[in-house]
Amino acid sequence: MSIEIYNTPYKKKQEFVPLTGNKIGMYGCGVTVYDMSHIGHARTMIVFDIMARYLRHKGYDLTFVRNFTDVDDKIIARANAEGMSCQELAERYIDEFNRDMQILKMRPADIEPKATDHIPQIIEMARILIDKGYAYEADASVYYRVGKFRTYGSLSGRRTEDMLSGARVDIDEHKENPLDFALWKTSKPGEPWWESPWGKGRPGWHIECSAMSTHYLGPTLDIHGGAKDLIFPHHENEIAQSEAVYGVPFVRYWAHAGFLTIEGEKMSKSLGNFITIRELTKDTHPEIIRLLMIASHYRSPIDYSHAAVDASRAGLVRFYEMLDRVRHAKETATAPRLVPLFNPFAEAFDEAMSDDFNTARAVAEIHTLTTGVNKVLDQDQAVHPEDRTAMQAFVSRVSDVLGILEEEPAAFLEQMKHSGVSATGLSESEITELIAERTAARKSKDFKRSDEIRDMLKAKGIQLKDTPSGTTWERT
Repeated sequence: MSIEIYNTPYKKKQEFVPLTGNKIGMYGCGVTVYDMSHIGHARTMIVFDIMARYLRHKGYDLTFVRNFTDVDDKIIARANAEGMSCQELAERYIDEFNRDMQILKMRPADIEPKATDHIPQIIEMARILIDKGYAYEADASVYYRVGKFRTYGSLSGRRTEDMLSGARVDIDEHKENPLDFALWKTSKPGEPWWESPWGKGRPGWHIECSAMSTHYLGPTLDIHGGAKDLIFPHHENEIAQSEAVYGVPFVRYWAHAGFLTIEGEKMSKSLGNFITIRELTKDTHPEIIRLLMIASHYRSPIDYSHAAVDASRAGLVRFYEMLDRVRHAKETATAPRLVPLFNPFAEAFDEAMSDDFNTARAVAEIHTLTTGVNKVLDQDQAVHPEDRTAMQAFVSRVSDVLGILEEEPAAFLEQMKHSGVSATGLSESEITELIAERTAARKSKDFKRSDEIRDMLKAKGIQLKDTPSGTTWERT
């Protein structure tokens, strides 16, 4: 089954064909290490973690590179404020980032380069761009000549005249054109610096990724991406730099993750809704966060809220409850009862993930499977040995690709008990209260309200059974 990827500049899905046989070079833009990583970083990192997992699951020989920007204005300002070197500050937050990634069950990238370890490659790229007329020196800095690159704007779909009026452009009297951007910046007092042909200075942001990605993966990458806000100007500038140097297409498939909001608002420290990964996972199991992020397609926006976390927790509990039921069912069935449900899942799962890494559809398939298994076990709590083997294959596939269902079911469910949330998203006390309200409505002959409560519970996966001794409920 071939994989299709939505390619940003073409605005459509295209069949994925690596440049060289079975080998894939993928580069994901990493973090600027001046502070703790936040929930927006978590979304993007999980997206590319799952892409890498699935490509390897399909048998590709993948080299995944994700960088650290360890020198820029924010790092310099923070380091000066705290009375330490930029290197000390960057190393502190690289360590914190790695700890966050472990908490979120992320697999490390194959190569995690730092910008400051690649100064020679950055200087060499800038030198070549000057020699080719794509860059120029001005006051010991080097700028890229945007007007020279004929196809500038092809990734973002912007025209240069529109960029001049709508983009955030650095004001600099030394530029030939306001859209030109820095490849090398002359150092100011109190800033780190490296020797260069143009004097003491430091690299511009955009050229860091061009230098690191092509150094490790060659002049043409199979897949490159990050969050959507990097499309312009960062990725647009990477294309201009890299293709001007090498004269070949820089990236074959561009992938970009959608935006994340907090309760409908953009995350901002000034709004008081800035959530770090460490804060996020303090009281919330990492698999709940992963499921929340993958329940939507990676290109779609996500709105983080307490309700979204509760829904993700309920969904995950539901999956683990199903696994626990299978594990504790008696092995007395004379023939497989669940194999016909588990086995087709593999194909449905691969169809979803091969369709532009459609985790939302893959999660929906898990829900469908869970419903089917529960119905079978509601009829008879008996399984066949082959049923458990099929379940293990299911768990292995899901955990390998999505990074969920890696816990022991009983232990996970015990851990979740303190939250009081059942697989329906309602606590048992809430279900009991609704049933009591329905019983009272029936006694007062308010059948409309009685039916409303019954239908609402049914929609949440709760089936009511009226008996002479009262009303009971069970999941569907």
